[in-house]
Amino acid sequence: SNFIDALRVYVRGGTGGMGYPNLGGEGGRGGDVWFVARESTTLKSIREKYPQKRFVAGTGANSSVKALKGEKGRDCEVRVPLGISVLDDDGKQIGELNAAGERFLAARGGLGGSLATNFLPCKGQRRTVQLDLKLIADVGLVGFPNAGKSSLLSKISHAKPEIANYAFTTTQPELGKIMYADYKQISVADLPGLIEGAHANKGMGHKFLKHVERTKQLLLVVDISGFQLSIKTQFRTAFETILLLTKELELYKEELVTKPALLAINKMDLPCAKKNLDKLMTQLENPQDFLHLLEEEMIPANTLEFRKVIPISTYTGEGIEELKTCLRKSIDEQAEQVNEEYRKKKLLLLQTSK
Repeated sequence: SNFIDALRVYVRGGTGGMGYPNLGGEGGRGGDVWFVARESTTLKSIREKYPQKRFVAGTGANSSVKALKGEKGRDCEVRVPLGISVLDDDGKQIGELNAAGERFLAARGGLGGSLATNFLPCKGQRRTVQLDLKLIADVGLVGFPNAGKSSLLSKISHAKPEIANYAFTTTQPELGKIMYADYKQISVADLPGLIEGAHANKGMGHKFLKHVERTKQLLLVVDISGFQLSIKTQFRTAFETILLLTKELELYKEELVTKPALLAINKMDLPCAKKNLDKLMTQLENPQDFLHLLEEEMIPANTLEFRKVIPISTYTGEGIEELKTCLRKSIDEQAEQVNEEYRKKKLLLLQTSK
């Protein structure tokens, strides 16, 4: 695959240097292994550059007559992409790197030989860790296979995802950028299609859902004519599709449904689309009145509240410009809200410090 979102690597801190018993000299500490977040780095490039996936720091210098305190061993710095979680062998998260320049100490070097260690050096820390990538994007496209997410991404950004007419047209995440006239950019991630049971790791399962965690907002893309994965699965209307998508997000991680969300109703060029849209809007305005029509396990505990519902057609281009405007407005409003909360916190800190 061209895209890798998980990589297991071995890291080992350097061994310390030998002490000098006669003169009480202390060996240098072993070097450390650091993960450093850098833009334009991928897990695929790490695997290609270091096929053995082993990262070992340098050994500390021995104490000597000329230098009673040995020099520290050479550090090993591994460049990793932004949005990396570092997991130990038990799957527990031990660190994360989200911004360029952030550093994580993956393996500490051993102490040099000294009086405390009978002048014998200590070995460095060694372990196997997993680098788990979660795409960082302003907007994450959420929808079932064939809803038109890839087509939408190609319409609103410069991304060129592969598009084909079969289920699971997207098998790996695609990242695009919407460019505005004032040079503002909004990043959009098209993520592999969900299916019912994705929260339990069916289909793309967690491989898809983990990327949703790092997006600021959600854009649900739904086919106005409904959805059916195959002849063996049940047909779902657009309203049922929205509830199922919400349920999958909720079952994976409840806080996902608290993210700001917009809804794009796609394929408005199809016959009966207008009639289906009128029916859907009625259902969305009063969802409680229609929940009795569905199986209990389909109903999410919390329904998503959409900031805007935009009818679109990726085939004719209908509604695409309006959608781009709505995304911009929603992202700007969220940024202003975050800034306001930050200002309030700073003000509260100043008041309490006085």
